[in-house]
Amino acid sequence: MSTVRFSESEMKRIGSYKIPGSYGSASVEQPKLSTPVTPRENVLRVFRGEKPLWLPNMNRDMNLICPDMMPDASARAFGGMDWFGVEWQYEPLTKAAMVKPGTRRLSDMANWEKELVFPDLEQLDWKKDADELYSMLPNDRFTYFVIYNGIFERTADLTSFEDAFCYLLEEPEALTAFYDKLIDWYIQLIKIAKKYYHADMILFHDDMGAQRAPFFSGEIYQELFIPQYRKLTQAVHQEGMYIALHSCGNVRMHIPNFIEAGFDAWEGQEGATDKDEIMELYGDRLIQLGNFNISGNITDDEAVQIIKDMIKTRGSKGRCAYRIRDMRPVKGNTNLDDEMYRYSRIFYSGQ
Repeated sequence: MSTVRFSESEMKRIGSYKIPGSYGSASVEQPKLSTPVTPRENVLRVFRGEKPLWLPNMNRDMNLICPDMMPDASARAFGGMDWFGVEWQYEPLTKAAMVKPGTRRLSDMANWEKELVFPDLEQLDWKKDADELYSMLPNDRFTYFVIYNGIFERTADLTSFEDAFCYLLEEPEALTAFYDKLIDWYIQLIKIAKKYYHADMILFHDDMGAQRAPFFSGEIYQELFIPQYRKLTQAVHQEGMYIALHSCGNVRMHIPNFIEAGFDAWEGQEGATDKDEIMELYGDRLIQLGNFNISGNITDDEAVQIIKDMIKTRGSKGRCAYRIRDMRPVKGNTNLDDEMYRYSRIFYSGQ
């Protein structure tokens, strides 16, 4: 447990952080508390395998960087053309975009070398973007750089969701050659994230599951994806950064594979897997990130108790960081972010 005892004076606002909006949204402000160490140092304790002083809050303690000059992010959020020429269409019901029905960038995965042109990352003025939009980011917060779309997602986007599964089974050699090139391209982007944006972590996006089960077997993951992801994670670590995999759906089967591939953390969908069980089994080797949802017609006191229970279970190992999402139809006056900070400080200090 932490030896730094909690004091209520820590809850005093001593300023605020102005954070650039992501995916075209407006900038936001987050309160700056009188914490005993910086938010960045506290998050780094989690990644170093040390006990944090409080459970990190991904909204309050971290800077998210996903430059608008990277078209993948804006295409997925609002529609439009992504980096590889795939057209996305905004869907109001889901408040997100999907690949436009009938769109197909590649005639067949075997033809990727003839039909696909990789974007030239050196032609973009990354320094200007970083200086103009991200130079104001507070350096006492942990910074992570988001990369869309992962290698499986890219396969499905360029062809079709159905054909992507066929290629996994029928054209592993063509996929491996494509993935070799794609990973090299991602590694270029990783070096840019470090050089210009001074990232502490890469958040790599590759959804691999439906709500009931993963999209493919563990054997396919081990054969096709682990060798590629090892190259990716090793490159990130060589740059002095950490790497997390964002992968939604029920990917419980693949958690050991994520660890074997070298990921430091996993950001998964709340409710699709039993995160308490995953933390109990794998928390010593894999940090959990993501949303922690508060929903239903419950009172503030009940919401706070849910947060306390999460800290006692998932948070007991000090190997997680979450964003509180208050999804209740009627919200009270209690600041749930404050309560997560207060209780986790008391919990980790052993008071």
